[in-house]
Amino acid sequence: MRLDLNGIVAQARGMRASDIHLVRGLPARFRIDGELKNFGAPLTAEDCEYYARQMAGNDYSAIEKMGELDLAITFPGHIRCRINLFRQQGSVSSAIRLLSDKIPDLASLGLPPMVQTLPTLNRGIVLVTGETGSGKSTTLAAMLNKINHTYNEHIITLEDPIEYIYEPDLCVINQREIGSDTESYATGLRAILREDPDVILIGEMRDLNTIETALTAAETGHLVFATLHTNSAPESIDRIVDVFPEMRQRQIRMQLSTTLMAVLSQQLLPRRTGGRVAACELMMVTPAIRNLIREGKTPQIASSMATSAAEGSVTMDNSLIALCRQRIISPETARAAAHDAEYVKKNVPMM
Repeated sequence: MRLDLNGIVAQARGMRASDIHLVRGLPARFRIDGELKNFGAPLTAEDCEYYARQMAGNDYSAIEKMGELDLAITFPGHIRCRINLFRQQGSVSSAIRLLSDKIPDLASLGLPPMVQTLPTLNRGIVLVTGETGSGKSTTLAAMLNKINHTYNEHIITLEDPIEYIYEPDLCVINQREIGSDTESYATGLRAILREDPDVILIGEMRDLNTIETALTAAETGHLVFATLHTNSAPESIDRIVDVFPEMRQRQIRMQLSTTLMAVLSQQLLPRRTGGRVAACELMMVTPAIRNLIREGKTPQIASSMATSAAEGSVTMDNSLIALCRQRIISPETARAAAHDAEYVKKNVPMM
């Protein structure tokens, strides 16, 4: 007997799963504390197609044409999910990310203290980076919601798909979904500058046009939040610059050096006691770091961050050391997640 999709999602939420995978020939698999665990009997190709059609509705034809579909759905019980449906080996698979029931308070996320100041900025670019599933969307939602409850401003988001739904408080909030509300990040961003925003959220800075418009928006007095799939602040800067042809890279470094305000890089790691915890690198952009960005000396940024702790910066390795000394994560977890495993090993005695 086929399991009810709503029941699968509810069960996953009850088991504190972060993701659900529905794949032909396998039981439904829940990712719990980073590990995949089976639930129920193996699924047939018909089961997988049935679930996909339930989720996609009238947009199912997009899977047949393009091979994949991104969407977001709120299931019964107010369970908001981000979903990717895709074809593989002649059948349809589903990857379902369970989002929080509500946008968490920024102070509750265990981030570096200076993150609390980022929603108070008037202009510039704030990047939140990390692998898929590292909590970037949750952090960004918490920062925007702090603005929503603190300032009278106009927030516009460009998302693919829309994940967290904001309830406007002091702010006017417009959430635009790529593919349904606007054609692409590039076209949505071009229009956004004519829509009188104060704060802009870009789901992902993925191409030259998007990055260029984001830089322009920051230069013209807007506060821009965006994500990148990078693992450190120096890597984020290089990723942005390398998108552009060599003849333009000097200009882009100059623009970044004046507009970039902070880079927060996240990893979600297993706790000793179960569950997961965020390890965070935060680069607050100081005059010294602006100079390094401008001169293309990104390899020196990590050491500059290590000596600018007074401004609120913290390196990933020092974040891991602190979590290990507090016995929140194990030495093995800290070393595996480190940028410099030997440095971490030397500074955590139990290793």
